[in-house]
Amino acid sequence: MLKVMNQNRLDAAVMGWGGHVYYFSGLLPHWMVQGAFVLRADGRSCLIANRGTAKNSAADEVIEFDAALDYTYRPDQPMVVADLAMDWLKKSSSRKIGVDSSEVSSAVALRCEDRPTDVQGDLWQLRRCKDADELALMGVAIRCAEAMYARARQIIQPGVAELTVYNQLHEAAVLAAGEPMSAQMGNDFTSGGGGGLPRFGRLAQAGEIFILDLGPAYRGYFSDTCRAIAVDGRVTDLQYKVWEGVMGALKLFESMAKPGVRCREIAQAVQEHYRLVFGTRLEHHVGHGVGLWPHEFPHVDEIWDDVLLEGETVCVEPGKYGPELGGGMRIENTYLITADGVRNLVNSPMELA
Repeated sequence: MLKVMNQNRLDAAVMGWGGHVYYFSGLLPHWMVQGAFVLRADGRSCLIANRGTAKNSAADEVIEFDAALDYTYRPDQPMVVADLAMDWLKKSSSRKIGVDSSEVSSAVALRCEDRPTDVQGDLWQLRRCKDADELALMGVAIRCAEAMYARARQIIQPGVAELTVYNQLHEAAVLAAGEPMSAQMGNDFTSGGGGGLPRFGRLAQAGEIFILDLGPAYRGYFSDTCRAIAVDGRVTDLQYKVWEGVMGALKLFESMAKPGVRCREIAQAVQEHYRLVFGTRLEHHVGHGVGLWPHEFPHVDEIWDDVLLEGETVCVEPGKYGPELGGGMRIENTYLITADGVRNLVNSPMELA
C-alpha cells in the first residue's frame, strides 16, 4: 500500500470499508459499526475502532470511539470516524489523501482541502493474492460448505420444502464453523427453478434438479461453491449428458489456468466448448475471484481481460438451464492458482446423485 501511495504522491490513505479495515489491521468491525484504518506515507498507521474492540489489532496507534450510546448504535458514526481520522492526519500536515469507497471515506472527502485520490481499484488489486492466514479462514468457510452439501444429500427428496433445506443447511454450516456465519450463506436454494432464494411453500419434485450455490463466510472470508442434486436420485440420460458437458468446462479451466494466462482466453475457450457440446453459449460468466467479497478480481469472462496471478483464489461455475433439465444444473469449485496450475480447494462430490 505504501508503494501505491508513493506512486500517487499521497501523504496518507484512509480506508473505511470494513473489509479493508480488517485486511490491514486484523479487526473485523461488526456490520453495524464503522471504523477506519489510516496509513501515512512515513509508514505509521492508526486504527479508529469502537471502544473495547481493538485489543488484538495491528496498528501503531488506536483511537477509540463509542459506536453506540447507551447500547443504541449511532447514525453519525461515519462523520465521527472521519473527524477522528482528519484530526490524526493534521498532526503530520497530511494534505494529499487517498480514500476507498465507503461511508467513512465519503465523509473524509468533505473534510479534505484538496480533492482526495481514489485508491479503491488499487486496494482490490492488493487483495488478489491471498496470504496463508487468509487461505486458512477461507478453508474453514469451504469446510462449512462441504458440511452443507453432505446434509443436503441426506435430506433432499421429493416433497422436501426449499425452506427446510435452507434452514437445515444453515444449521450444518454453523455447527461446522462452531460460530455464526458472518454473512448470508449463498445465492441459490431452489429445486427445478435454475437458481434463486428458497421459495415459501415450494416443495421439491421428482425429476427436478436442486441447485445449491453456497457461499458461507467465516470471519469475513467467503467461500463460493455450487452443486446440483437430483431430487429423486435418478438422473435422466439428458441430464447426465449435460452434466458431462458442464464438467468438461471445469476440466478445461483446470487444464488452462496458471499464472500469466489471460482470463479472457479461458472464457473464450469455455464458450467454444459450449458451442461444440451444446450448440449454445454459457449464459453467464465463467468465474470470478473470491475472498473478503463474494466477487473479486480476477474476472473469468470475455468482458474483462484480467491476467491470472499466483496465489489468488478463483471460483469457476459453468452451468446449463432449462425445463427439459428439471430446472438446470451448475457445478462450482474454488481454485487456488499455484505456480504451475491450480488446486481445487473443495472436497465434495460433484455427481448429480
